Amino acid sequence: MLDLNMASTSGADDAATVAMLMASAPSRPGATLAVGRDATRCHLVTPADWLFVSRVHLEFQYGDDMTWWVTWRRGSQDAPVAEVQVDDGQARTLPYGGTTPLPRPGSGEVVILDLNGQRRVTIGWFLAAD
Repeated sequence: MLDLNMASTSGADDAATVAMLMASAPSRPGATLAVGRDATRCHLVTPADWLFVSRVHLEFQYGDDMTWWVTWRRGSQDAPVAEVQVDDGQARTLPYGGTTPLPRPGSGEVVILDLNGQRRVTIGWFLAAD
């Protein structure tokens, strides 16, 4: 089971939380959870006017290899106006259009940073050993 919680923050400090949302999906091949601005396609939805986040920005998907993967989906622009960072004990930047596995058991964060401002979306994730 993948559990996600999302906090959207705006401002110089992280005290100005816009929203806190949660979603879960079973660890079954084909299971997905999406994060973005499009409420019809995403399980966790960011503010609609936060254009540094794509309609479907991140996709968490359980593969046939029994691993959860996170993908930064390419949007309509050639160059992103955000940065995505993944921290599962090892912090790294996820390239635009890139995919990385999530270790199980484990927990961590995926952060979408607005390159033009002080906004961020933090998605905390947790994977049990099953």
